[in-house]
Amino acid sequence: MGDSPLSRRTFLSAAGIAGLTAPLLSACGTSGPSGGGKGGGKTLQAWVLQDDGQNPIQQASLDDFNKSSATKIKLVEIPNSGSSGYTDKLRIGMGSPNPPDLLFNWGTGSIQDYAQSGRLVDLTPHLTSDPTWQNSFLPSVLDAGKAADGKFYGIPMRGMQPVLLFYNKTLFAQHGQQPPATYDDLLKLVTYFDSKKIQPFALGHVDAWPNLMWLEYLVERLGGPSVFADILAGKPNAWGHPLVLDALRRIQDLVDRRAFGTNFASVNYVNDGAGLLFAKGKAAMHLMGTWEYSNQVDKHPQFAKNDLAFAPFPTIAGGKGDPNSVVGNPTNYYSISSRSKDVNAALAFLKKEMAGAMYVDKLIKAGDVPAVSGLEARLSASPGPEFSKYVYQMVQKAPSFTLSWDQALPHVFTDPLHNNLQKVFLKKLTPEKFVQVMGQVK
Repeated sequence: MGDSPLSRRTFLSAAGIAGLTAPLLSACGTSGPSGGGKGGGKTLQAWVLQDDGQNPIQQASLDDFNKSSATKIKLVEIPNSGSSGYTDKLRIGMGSPNPPDLLFNWGTGSIQDYAQSGRLVDLTPHLTSDPTWQNSFLPSVLDAGKAADGKFYGIPMRGMQPVLLFYNKTLFAQHGQQPPATYDDLLKLVTYFDSKKIQPFALGHVDAWPNLMWLEYLVERLGGPSVFADILAGKPNAWGHPLVLDALRRIQDLVDRRAFGTNFASVNYVNDGAGLLFAKGKAAMHLMGTWEYSNQVDKHPQFAKNDLAFAPFPTIAGGKGDPNSVVGNPTNYYSISSRSKDVNAALAFLKKEMAGAMYVDKLIKAGDVPAVSGLEARLSASPGPEFSKYVYQMVQKAPSFTLSWDQALPHVFTDPLHNNLQKVFLKKLTPEKFVQVMGQVK
């Protein structure tokens, strides 16, 4: 959040979350003209977010492609403010006679309606017929560019942002503690730090979405990715899965144990409320996406340099989830409109540039951790090489990477999910009532 180039607001476009899967304006066919990368002297449009710190890198990739292509691609920065955010403008653009040729998106739910109505190019045959291209991306992240039909519609074009358990290593050392390997360890740490008048976890409850990370990871560790996959697929009674109820009960147990302190209901994340508690040593841990690292570097550089450490979310005894699986935000993607003026040129651009050395090196130097295979040595050029390598290796070995629920689900779920989960944390809603209410959202 804040001004960091890797903040969740930039990466997820929080202002536009609500419009991610709003109904499309009109249907269109699945076929479109494809003039070929060397044909016609056409100019294509690649839509991205305006005021995104990485746009100069996107422009450099287009400049490189345009040098050798008859069809040119122009970067079009779309405002993500005012009466409508990027996703609203994208929805209008995709329903117009001249949709963008390449469109920046978040995979999964953000492209579901476009894929379902034939507005996007199915990239599956292009990837499977070119194993070198397909294998140039980390599998769990490439998979998150699929729509509900299991076909690929997005190519990774930015850094990865899994959710990590951040902790204050200086504070832990002073108290002779270790980061939790198991959920029982986590509960013991909660009890210990609470007894020392140190808040165990920072939590930006006011902004709602930070609460969701707890539900996402607890469900993942208890049941694996299939539990949420059933919710995403709209299967009957999926919200009422016993492991969803188990996770919600564990959240309320954590609240009872004062895991988040006693004043979390008034703490925000966006304005550095939770981050400041963590940086000042008033909270020992913080479950947050990787943007927390860059936010701490920006706002509390001494803490980031001397005290900030990170670990995976702990395992749960008896849980079916793979301990290496992660949740969060796999990356951003480029998709191709099926009505592009030159589908072949758009494909040629994605093949040449998105895993290309120049583009990837620029992302790394800007602090991103690209979803590209074989980067270990090159990450030494990152501003924070230790952290970048940790994130890369974490995602590299992840068998699954579940997209944040409020991004993956259709927009109609966003407000009920946020609002009702807040009530669960505040003990104003039982787990049973939560799953009942969510099961009624259509």
